[in-house]
Amino acid sequence: MKILHLISFAILGTSCVAQAADLKLSNLAGSQSSFKILSENLGAATSYKGVIPAEPLGITGFDIGAEITSTKITDKTVWARATGSNSPDYLTQTKLHAHKGLPFGFDVGFVASNSTNSNISTVGGELRYALVSGNVVMPAIGLRAAYTKVNGIDQLGLDNKSVELTISKGFLMFKPYAGIGHVWTSSRPDAGLGLAKEDIGQFRSYVGTNVNLGLINFALEADKIGAATSLSAKVGLRF
Repeated sequence: MKILHLISFAILGTSCVAQAADLKLSNLAGSQSSFKILSENLGAATSYKGVIPAEPLGITGFDIGAEITSTKITDKTVWARATGSNSPDYLTQTKLHAHKGLPFGFDVGFVASNSTNSNISTVGGELRYALVSGNVVMPAIGLRAAYTKVNGIDQLGLDNKSVELTISKGFLMFKPYAGIGHVWTSSRPDAGLGLAKEDIGQFRSYVGTNVNLGLINFALEADKIGAATSLSAKVGLRF
């Protein structure tokens, strides 16, 4: 049911815009504890999510897709205070994702996103290296370093850095994968709000699967960062 809920957002995403609730950092002025909770939630929601198995694409390879990520809001009271209205259950982001294979087992990736129910947008990227490329017997193992920058929230500068280890193994057209990592979020309020900068570290774990049907490619990923869970779905081309 959660997957169906996520896909329905992808189909009806434009209808969610009318329900958007913009975050206003001034609504949290003077409350450091609320600001920290909001920063943790934002870091979990906006950090880089590759939604891709560990195998390197190779020098001629591409993986390009449209994606949607839905992150459950862990503290609706803080979120409602920050927006000045009722909190949604999920923060929903639509994304464009592109990966390109490079020589020597390296891949690069780029993502741009926009939220359908808030004033949040992000840009980011990754550099991934295949520690083990994988074959019929051996799984692939990849190491990823990534960065995202959050835009659209007045009086707040926020970015995420992450390092992850991913393992995947192909079976016919299916490539299940899993990974662990750590996300570092820097959340910087403007002066005059009575708030101090928050530097937050959160553990990340995720599982997913990639389904390749020729050129058409599908991927699903479930992710947990700190206390927040996210579901992502991607459809596109992989060759």
